Amino acid sequence: MDWDDLRLVLAVGRHGTLSAAGGALGVVHSTVGRRLSRLEGELGARLFDRGPDGLSPTEAGLDLMSAAEAVEARVARAEGRVRGLDGRLEGPLRVSTLDFLFEACVGVFADFQAAHPGVALTVRCEEAEVSLHRREADVALRLTNRPPETLVGQKVADVRFAIYGHRRLLAQTTDLRRLPWLHWDEQLEPMCRWMDALIAEVAPGAPIALRLGENTLARRAAMTAGLGLHPLPCLEGDRIPELERVGPPQDAFTRGLWLLTLPALRPTRRVRAFFQHVGAALRACPLG
Repeated sequence: MDWDDLRLVLAVGRHGTLSAAGGALGVVHSTVGRRLSRLEGELGARLFDRGPDGLSPTEAGLDLMSAAEAVEARVARAEGRVRGLDGRLEGPLRVSTLDFLFEACVGVFADFQAAHPGVALTVRCEEAEVSLHRREADVALRLTNRPPETLVGQKVADVRFAIYGHRRLLAQTTDLRRLPWLHWDEQLEPMCRWMDALIAEVAPGAPIALRLGENTLARRAAMTAGLGLHPLPCLEGDRIPELERVGPPQDAFTRGLWLLTLPALRPTRRVRAFFQHVGAALRACPLG
């Protein structure tokens, strides 16, 4: 069994379908299925159960995934050490952030590119946190009050949140209990809990007009259509002309904005340059 086989098992286990695993590996789903069948035949064990909701790992599959993750971590550490030896201020740099942060700070990224044309910058904007240990990004610009202990970095700002609503809605009444609210998908349990607590505090019994997943564009579209109230980062909500704040920022929801990377990558010149440039720019500009 080689590393490609272990990567295959990890991709299928993490994504749950042959198509999604193929997308992660850069091959078609039929290739994934054929390689998985071959591997199961060689091992004499079924690694995944096929069900209506996709593929779920068997006990043997879980054992192999655990071993594969250990190998993956060792490979990532070794690559990180090698990349950390790179002293050039050029080459690729992958940055992960949230779309509203990139939108608010795009000028900072543009200035960095202009100052360091030898750095080939890639920016990933997505709701789910990417894994720096799996080399999905070199640097993460992340909202958190508890950065992972396995990463190193610096806090560059505090991002405040406030309740926002369409001006048309807010003109109807000042009683927030009579206005519709947007809530989170019930499957997002931690987010639902803090949203439940917020509504119970400021608008007990208010009607829920719509529940949404973690998609910034969908949430923004619903709010600009006047479907309901919802908390937003002030640096996002203040930029949308149809919306206005309802009351002061909610201090309990303030989040730190961190620049994070792997310890092995911190010494590279392009990572240091990104930290210095972007960190200084974000500390100097108001973020809500």
